[in-house]
Amino acid sequence: MHVTLGKPRESRTNAIRGTEEPAREDKPLANQTDAGDGLHSIPALLARNARKWGAEPAYREKEFGIWQSWTWIETAEEVRALALGFLALGMAKGDYVAIIGRNRPALYWSMVAAQSVGAIPVPLYQDAVAEEMAYVLDHCGARFVVAEDQEQVDKVIEVQDSVHCIEHILYLDPRGLRKYDHTRLHTLKDVEAEGRAAHERFEAELEARIAAITYDDTCVMLYTSGTTGKPKGVVLSNRNIIETSKNSAEFDHLRHSDEVLAYLPMAWVGDFIFSIGQAYWTGFCTNCPESADTMMTDLREIGPSYYFAPPRIFETQLTNVMIRMEDAGRIKKWLFDTFMAHARKVGPAILDGKPVGGWDRFKYALGDLFVYGPLKNTLGFTRVRVGYTAGEAIGPEIFDFYRSLGINLKQLYGQTEASVFITQQPDGEVRSDTVGVPSPGVELRIAENGEVFYRSPGTFVEYYKNAESTASTKDAEGWVATGDAGFIEPESGHLRIIDRAKDVGKMADGRLFAPKYVENKLKFYPNILEAVVFGADREMCTAFINIDLTAVGNWAERNNLAYSSYQELAGHPKVLATVQAHVEAVNKSVAEDEMLSGCQIHRFLILHKELDADDGELTRTRKVRRRIIEEKFADLIEALYGGKDQVYTETEVTYEDGRKGKIKATLDIRDTAIVAPGGQRMAAE
Repeated sequence: MHVTLGKPRESRTNAIRGTEEPAREDKPLANQTDAGDGLHSIPALLARNARKWGAEPAYREKEFGIWQSWTWIETAEEVRALALGFLALGMAKGDYVAIIGRNRPALYWSMVAAQSVGAIPVPLYQDAVAEEMAYVLDHCGARFVVAEDQEQVDKVIEVQDSVHCIEHILYLDPRGLRKYDHTRLHTLKDVEAEGRAAHERFEAELEARIAAITYDDTCVMLYTSGTTGKPKGVVLSNRNIIETSKNSAEFDHLRHSDEVLAYLPMAWVGDFIFSIGQAYWTGFCTNCPESADTMMTDLREIGPSYYFAPPRIFETQLTNVMIRMEDAGRIKKWLFDTFMAHARKVGPAILDGKPVGGWDRFKYALGDLFVYGPLKNTLGFTRVRVGYTAGEAIGPEIFDFYRSLGINLKQLYGQTEASVFITQQPDGEVRSDTVGVPSPGVELRIAENGEVFYRSPGTFVEYYKNAESTASTKDAEGWVATGDAGFIEPESGHLRIIDRAKDVGKMADGRLFAPKYVENKLKFYPNILEAVVFGADREMCTAFINIDLTAVGNWAERNNLAYSSYQELAGHPKVLATVQAHVEAVNKSVAEDEMLSGCQIHRFLILHKELDADDGELTRTRKVRRRIIEEKFADLIEALYGGKDQVYTETEVTYEDGRKGKIKATLDIRDTAIVAPGGQRMAAE
């Protein structure tokens, strides 16, 4: 039996909210063909914004400790000069332009300039090693590369022996590049200057190319993270990006006065939608931090009103808060614990506008004065009006912590192939155990095997040069297989995601196995950075744990425990005992869910190294590559299930400078107590 859900639910949502606005009449997807006013491309939106909000800020960037700002008119001039310079270099319609670097206005302008001449931007992950970049550069056939600095230029030069399509490399930061061969190496400033000097020769051509862009032309190509194989190039059209940006912006009432901090990888679809799609549709300002090291300071200075972060960021921020509270004085810690207990009780209800007693409201107001307000200011969340998290499931305790402070944090569910948005949580219907209702224009369907399918205006065009994968993912009617298992709640219409469909399985006794459910509960604890749970087709579940070096290191220092490395700290008996207590607490929580009670962890070990994208164990978006981990650490898994108390292992690692080495360690394996479904504690095996 198929369960389908789409936008007709909107009238019920209005009734639940108690609003008087009538439900909009839904249009079939086939009729949603025009963004209106001829706004069929990002360059067209830029021209509109320069006319409408010309003197208002479009971009800010912090450099050398000082914020610099560009208005929409100045942005349009910068983009135009770059586009003319690209024409002078011979950039043709349909060319692929790789963009590599951190979030900087000039790199965003390069993407829009490429679109203006009919080329296709392809952002790459800045922390990718040269070998990973080589695959993407060769696969898309990039003729041009726009690189931020010497580090990125060096990676491109390193792979040019195997990647022969690259004709020109453009760079933003000239430091260290003076003595390079500049035959095919150009500064962006020189390209821009050439464009301004040659404007009379190319202006007519540029106008013609911008006018020729259609709604179904390619807007951007973004590569998937490649959790199970080589990354795939996801082709997204102007229609995909603009319709999705329009619908999602209207859903959350985003406006041109909003502020967003652009700090997530430019190669990730979320950054493209937030920092280009929605920014250009609504006209809000995109702020670029100075560096990853200053991001939290820059976040506090900007105070964004619209904010997105993956669960890992929220987990890290919460860990830092808890570490500071451990070091706080007795009175300060008492205030924090007392008012946070009250916030967890009434904060989310107050945020959602639900009835709360007068005394509870007064006590919450006191808490806001002494605890919540200062804490939000420290985190940079004082002005957040709409906050989202996605990419991975967030632990309910972490999610509820932020909402209890009065931060309107919500969950969305999406993927690159959907131009991000599949479901969103409406205000007043925010819960930690669902990912919301279908985004405007999106239809959902649950297949017989529990896999979630969708179709929407944001549905991708194709996988580049991969017709077979396109056909296996998207059918002739436009339904896309997400690869995730879930179900739609009949009463609320909210979607609940259980796990990746390929990861959900059965244990040997037939009980349901959903590793991500348990892993997210483990990662709520500040001491645990990452967890990987095993158990499919097995008699019991086991786990690998990565400790958080910052949190555990701080704890070790307070307790006068000397250590010289991650490996030494991870193997300390007191650390093992602490993590065991966390695992057993999670087992107790998991036992309360009858459907998933079989996923309790019977045995675990703390890995001797952090899982790392450079070692292939994580994707660049920090997702676990389970298959690679299972193959790489097969000896450790065998020891977990073989009843051993210790196991010796050797693991190859990649250092920051690219050198390879080996880590040798003897790891302790711990048994944990499990809890019967009825709640009775059972002895450790």
